[in-house]
Amino acid sequence: MAELIRGLDARRVADNLARIREAIGDVQILAAVKYLAVEELDALAEAGVTVVGENRAQELEVKATAHPELTWDFIGHLQSRKVKQIVPYVRWIHSVASDSALKELEKHAAPDTEVLVEVNIAREEGKSGIDPGELDAFLERCPVKVVGLMTMPPMAERPEDSRRWFAALAQLAGERGLPELSMGTSQDYAVAAQEGATIVRLGTILYA
Repeated sequence: MAELIRGLDARRVADNLARIREAIGDVQILAAVKYLAVEELDALAEAGVTVVGENRAQELEVKATAHPELTWDFIGHLQSRKVKQIVPYVRWIHSVASDSALKELEKHAAPDTEVLVEVNIAREEGKSGIDPGELDAFLERCPVKVVGLMTMPPMAERPEDSRRWFAALAQLAGERGLPELSMGTSQDYAVAAQEGATIVRLGTILYA
């Protein structure tokens, strides 16, 4: 496991946040906090971050309990057995991608629970996400409101190499009337925004 980031400078984070917002306009910026110690969240809030995402259910519970004033999303691989633990703390789960998760959502989700479906847009073998060809059937089976789609494109040397995959996800969402697109990270967020991202998941570029 990577070492936790400590000693955040709120002014530097605020400067980074302002620079990124200037570049991508109204796209929502989610701060990925997997590698942030819980005590660093004060600096994020001071810097003007309002939306945060955690990858692990246990850490989500700890951090969201400590900072309920922040809007929390779950952005990690979704284990069905963790759904019950996650649901009370989040606005959205970004990574719904299995029938076992749907069954747990049916049992534990609140009436107002909203999720995004993770799509394996490039059909990479062994990667999480719904095959694009199976998306409609999966959406029909989902027991809660789906507000959008999420993807992680294939590893690429250049941000531009991800454009085709972001465009493909945007097309899938648009054809289905899904308003939210969670795509783009520190490496390729600008391209994702150009292709219609409504939320980008940023880590190191905010904290450096």
